[in-house]
Amino acid sequence: MKNIYYWCPFIGNIATIKAVINSAYSLSKYSNNKFVPTIINSCGEWDRYNSTLSKKKIIVKKFKNIFSINTETSGYFKSRITYIKIFLSCFLSLKNTLKKDRPEYLIAHLITSLPIFLYSIFNFKTKLVIRVSGKIKMNMLRKILWKLCEKNIYLITCPTKSTQQDIIKLDLVEKSKVIYLPDPIIEINEILKEKNNNFTEVKLEEKTFVMIGRYTKQKNHLLVINCFKELIKKKMDINLIIIGNGELKNKYLTEISRLNLESRVQLVSYQKNISIYLSKSLALISSSLWEDPGFVMIEAAACNTFIISSDCLNGPREFVGSDNGILFKNNNIKSLEQNILKFLDMSDCEIKKKKVNAKKKSIVFTKLRHFKILSNNLI
Repeated sequence: MKNIYYWCPFIGNIATIKAVINSAYSLSKYSNNKFVPTIINSCGEWDRYNSTLSKKKIIVKKFKNIFSINTETSGYFKSRITYIKIFLSCFLSLKNTLKKDRPEYLIAHLITSLPIFLYSIFNFKTKLVIRVSGKIKMNMLRKILWKLCEKNIYLITCPTKSTQQDIIKLDLVEKSKVIYLPDPIIEINEILKEKNNNFTEVKLEEKTFVMIGRYTKQKNHLLVINCFKELIKKKMDINLIIIGNGELKNKYLTEISRLNLESRVQLVSYQKNISIYLSKSLALISSSLWEDPGFVMIEAAACNTFIISSDCLNGPREFVGSDNGILFKNNNIKSLEQNILKFLDMSDCEIKKKKVNAKKKSIVFTKLRHFKILSNNLI
């Protein structure tokens, strides 16, 4: 048996949580006890998932903290302070865990700077696997640390081929160490179960579009809110629900009020079961400034929901194309407006065909597929 430790400190509700749980579960479920996954609970952020992790037979290793750390904080500066606290608080705990427990692999998802720093100054028996996604910010200090750590990096996994190529171009490690590993986003049986749960309790107005994601600058919800104002001016009978939480909530509410859209645009707090909203909506709109790959788009495809997405870095273009959805120019309100109108003019037959194609493509992101690629690279 090989012990696999997952390092993924997080704050708030982010899609990476699901990726880590599903990745660990896939190793536990499909490996016939060859792999034993453990998630490191660095600052209490995993406490609320104890029941889920226990059911999936995933071990949790909890660290003691030297600081009080609020994992529900929001906002750029507050979150950066929290990351620094996690780095400092977990420095010795992570070092001692790797020295004492000697797991076969450490898979680092977030705040990867700490394991990279530790591996650059200490020798560990544990092989380091780093997941890299999103916008890659590489300053001089980070490049130096990566180079110092290079020999100790066993593998870099990327959720999109675009990110994989970006990492290879940076020449941080040998090309053979950088692999494309689709995130384990969906499980068809789970989606069917979620859709059936409370199906009649969730009621949406006709012609309702849905957006799902944290209320942050990255998700660019204000673009869509302002676009809906223009569409409603043209007598379009459409509605919008934005599901999530975050630091920009009050700003969104102010803008919705300013544009007199209270009867058309609704904010709904974070929902654990999004499948039911996706399956009842007219289409999903993703307006992110960057995504990698964009979990909610994969979930929408699996729920047979039409996808309208910004053509942003790094992931949407790899999943959404003219055969299975619509891409609009990134951060371009006119392009979004034109493509929503294009969608509303589509025939039922054309929409159905694109949804079927998207659903077929979503199979790449199952737990089993993720397990096969990951396990083959961990042997």
